[in-house]
Amino acid sequence: MSSSPLISLRKLLDEHTAPAATELTRLEDDGVRCLACGHRCLVREGKHGVCQIRFNRGGELRVPFGYASSLAIDPIEKKPFYHAFPGRDALSLGMLGCNLHCEYCQNWITSQTLRDERAVSTPHFVSPERVVQLAIEHDCPVITSTYNEPLITSEWAAAILTLAKPHGIKGGYVSNGNSTPEVLEFLRPCLDLYKIDLKSFKDATYRRLGCALENVLDTIRRAKGLDYWVEIVTLVVPELNDSDDELRQMADFIASVSPEIPWHVTAFHPDYKLKDARRTPAETLLRAYEIGRTAGLDYVYAGNLAGMVGDCEHTLCPKCGTRVIERRGFSVRTNRLNNGACPGCGTAIAGVWGECRS
Repeated sequence: MSSSPLISLRKLLDEHTAPAATELTRLEDDGVRCLACGHRCLVREGKHGVCQIRFNRGGELRVPFGYASSLAIDPIEKKPFYHAFPGRDALSLGMLGCNLHCEYCQNWITSQTLRDERAVSTPHFVSPERVVQLAIEHDCPVITSTYNEPLITSEWAAAILTLAKPHGIKGGYVSNGNSTPEVLEFLRPCLDLYKIDLKSFKDATYRRLGCALENVLDTIRRAKGLDYWVEIVTLVVPELNDSDDELRQMADFIASVSPEIPWHVTAFHPDYKLKDARRTPAETLLRAYEIGRTAGLDYVYAGNLAGMVGDCEHTLCPKCGTRVIERRGFSVRTNRLNNGACPGCGTAIAGVWGECRS
């Protein structure tokens, strides 16, 4: 009897691994403690962690290495990073697996591999050197780990981003933020940009999705404290996290960490296990935008509804209101930044600007 596609894929992935970083493991009497994400799994011999891709073989924690499920050139605004290299491209690299199991996941084909029989993606084998060379060939100032949860494949990302540093290429993560202090410290020498999801401000909601709210809040605080460039995304899902009260709590928390952190409130479309749910209307994003600005955030963006949210796609000077960067969807229409500052009043616009393009 032939094995199932999931079993065959697991065997293939288990063959393409490397030892976990010593900074991300701790040996214990009955297994190896994994420190790559907030679950801190105790992984016993022959077993996998919650993510299904980090596993114990012979007392050694093995982790994904040497492949990509997806490799693409994307506008950096698609990540979304709005305050880093506007108008430029990012080399986007994904692997497989996740440490959460969100029922509305919009990357579930890659993130829910090895959990869901429908989520079977084909890995493509590639070296770190080749990934960096592709970024150079395509003039990408950023390599971003995305499409699945990058925390659980941090050794692979670190191998690539460490090679990219001498070429002036920045590293980025598109992450759910269920991290640990250990992994944030491990990544800091090679990682610069950190997009973190803030999915809810209710611990009960987070528990249903697979982690604790406080883990994510702590990640946001620590990432900012470690001087990562942080941008926050909230996918606004009708009847899940779209109340004024919950949006206000999220905005107030972000502002308490730093009013300079950009907050992206983006529109949900039915997907995965919530295919019968309502789409997020533009009015909800506009309401969230106003809540964010009232909370004192300098930069709030409404996303995924290009041309339907007025000025809420643009970067506005927090002091004089000048349109500093104009966007439509993932496209930068006009970039008026003047050495990282507003052309109208000279106020510094927070970000990692580098060599931008209009």
